[in-house]
Amino acid sequence: MSEQFSSGGDIDLEKLSKLPCLFMQETWHDGSQQNARVGSIISAVKAGSSTKIEYAYDNSIPPLSNEQIKVVQSEFGIADFEFSRTHWAVKDVDLFKVLLRYLKPRRQLPTVFNISEVEQIEPTLISVMMPFDLAFSGVYEKLKEITASLKLHCRRADDIWENPAIIQDVVSLIDHSRVVICDCTGRNPNVFYEAGIAHTLGREVILITQSEHDIPFDLRHLRYVKYLNNSEGLMALGNTVSSRLETIINA
Repeated sequence: MSEQFSSGGDIDLEKLSKLPCLFMQETWHDGSQQNARVGSIISAVKAGSSTKIEYAYDNSIPPLSNEQIKVVQSEFGIADFEFSRTHWAVKDVDLFKVLLRYLKPRRQLPTVFNISEVEQIEPTLISVMMPFDLAFSGVYEKLKEITASLKLHCRRADDIWENPAIIQDVVSLIDHSRVVICDCTGRNPNVFYEAGIAHTLGREVILITQSEHDIPFDLRHLRYVKYLNNSEGLMALGNTVSSRLETIINA
C-alpha cells in the first residue's frame, strides 16, 4: 500500500486526498464522549516537515461517537493506541461498507424539542428538576453545596436562558448532565415529565421526595430518598445524595 501512495519516495498527497476519510477527536479519559465525522480532504500541501490539510465533513452522514467506532475498530484496523494519538493513517478497508454493515441508522428525533444526534455529556454537570418555588430554595442550596464539595457543578433550568422556549433549556440541561436529581415532592407534573425525559435519554436519575406518597406508581419500583425540609433533614439528604453521586461518578 505504501507504494500505491508514494511517488519518487515522497507521499503522493494528491492520491491520498481522493480517499474518503474518518476524522476523529482523541478520546479523553474523563468520561466525556468524543465525536467522529466522515468527510474528505480538500487539499494537502507539504511545507518542510509539516503538512497543511484542508478538509470538509459530509453533512449527509451524522456524527458518530468514538464508542461506536470502537465497535468496528477491528474492521477498520484501528489499534487501541490510535484513539488517543494525533496521526493520519491509511487503512485497507471500504469505509462506507463497514459503516453500512455495522452502525445503526439514525433514530427518529423528537419534534417538540431538539436533542443532538450525538451525546455531549458534561462529566461534572448535575441538574436538578424541582418546582420553581421558594419552599425548595433550601433544598437546592444544599444540593449545590454537596455537589460543589465533590467538584461537580449543579444547575436548574431557571439558572439559564439560552433558548426562547423554556422546555428547550430544560431538555438541553438534562441531555448534557451526568446525573439528574428529580424532587417529586408535591407531585409536580413538570418534574415527572422531566424525569421521563431523563430516563429516556439514559441519564442516571436520583429521585428525592418529602413524602413517599408523591412517588407515582410507575416509579415506585425505583429507590428514592425521603427527606425532611428542615436543617437536620437537609443535612441527611445531603449525605445520602453525596454518597450516591460518588458511587455514580466513580463507577
